[in-house]
Order: sequence, then structure tokens, then C-alpha cells
Amino acid sequence: MVLTQTESAHPRMTLPRFGAWLLLALLVVALDLWTKHLAVANLELYRPVPITDWLNMTLAHNTGAAFSLLADSGGWQRWFFIVFASGISIFLIVWLWQLPLSARALPVALMLLLGGAVGNLVDRIQLGYVVDFIDVHYNDWHWPAFNIADSAIVIGVTLMLVESMLPPRTQPRK
Repeated sequence: MVLTQTESAHPRMTLPRFGAWLLLALLVVALDLWTKHLAVANLELYRPVPITDWLNMTLAHNTGAAFSLLADSGGWQRWFFIVFASGISIFLIVWLWQLPLSARALPVALMLLLGGAVGNLVDRIQLGYVVDFIDVHYNDWHWPAFNIADSAIVIGVTLMLVESMLPPRTQPRK
């Protein structure tokens, strides 16, 4: 079989499927922003509310990146993270559009990453910091507070790793 220029051995993303995947990212953004709104409305800054022996809801403002990296850098980091997250978001959208239909977990992973990046980007633009509120701990040891967007990013990266370890499909999805 000879392929023409308009055909491909690996059919690419279609517009309806692309839109459906973008809806997943939008759902992540909506869930993230809604839970952050609930945290701001119901929690006092840095005052833990115990949920279980290992989980608190603790409102925190993170001006840095993961683990508050660069949090005390004088303010320039806000603009750096806005530009960085915007660039990553565009990159993820382009990557999604170029995926073959045979991709398995990768579209989900990319949209979880996109939803998480945009959820935190909205905070940085509107507030100058990211709202965190999930506080996992054991005795006096606390994992840095995080949010739904952060969780989506971690799950997305995990799915990307899983996808990279799976053998390629020989037949594209229909």
C-alpha cells in the first residue's frame, strides 16, 4: 500500500476528539478553581483544620513553584511563572493536536497537565500567588500544601511515564 501526502500510517487527532480532550482540561480547571474558592471562603490562612490523622485543610499562599521554590525571590518569579505556564500550555495544546489516534494514556496525561497549569496560572494572574489547601502530614512532618491543579499535574506526569513504557500500538483506534 502506498500512502499519499494526505494519508498517514498514523492518523492524527480529529477536531471533535481534540475538543473532547480540551473539555477534560477545562473540567480540571473548573474543579481546581471551585475547590480553591471553597478553601478561601471557609479556611483561615495557615490555620489547619484536621480532617483525619494524616490530612488537614490548611489555606496557604504559594508565591513560588513546587515546594515553594523561589517563593522569597522578590516578586519577579510571578511573571516568570506566568510566562512559563503560558508557554507550557501552548506547547501541550500543540502536542495534543499532533498526537496519533493510537495514543493511549498520553492525551489524558497532557490534558491533566494543561488543566493543572491553567488552574495555577489563573491564580498567579489574579492573585499573584497560588492557593494551596491540602495538607498531608505524619506526626510533625508535613508534605508541602498543594491543590487539585498540583494533583492533576502529578497524575499527568505519572500517566506520561506509564505511556512511555507501553509498547506502541500497531492498529490505530477508530
